Amino acid sequence: MTSRFVLALGLLFAVCCTLAEPLVDPLRGPVPITATTEPPRLGNAVNDDNALQRNYSQQPPVIPHRIDGYQVDKNFNKCLDCHARDKTAVSQAVPVSATHYVDRNGKVLAQISTRRYFCKQCHVSQEPVAPLVGNTFRGDPADAASAPQR
Repeated sequence: MTSRFVLALGLLFAVCCTLAEPLVDPLRGPVPITATTEPPRLGNAVNDDNALQRNYSQQPPVIPHRIDGYQVDKNFNKCLDCHARDKTAVSQAVPVSATHYVDRNGKVLAQISTRRYFCKQCHVSQEPVAPLVGNTFRGDPADAASAPQR
């Protein structure tokens, strides 16, 4: 380590130790960063089956129903009970996208690709909560127009 780095580190430590109040993160509220907190309890997930409009064409759709207790592991995928292409005629669920049946080399498969098998890697449940951080993002209307509609 260079002497400048050590000096800067020591100065930073000295400043932090002399602060009247402990360091806090605005998203955590008044609880010091060094303290353990309880995460906020989630209420009831949205369960209305109303799909939200997407902001851009490649945006994964959010899940418009509860998925508490759904088993999704290497042995079983509960989502496919309704969303597999061969089951949507009965379930009336949105079928899994054709892109999920293509492997990384572009080969079309008879079953879901293993890289698309774990749904919650990309798809999330809707929660009726206010955002913690302000967001002014608006998708490109031209791109959103090409987004798949339900």
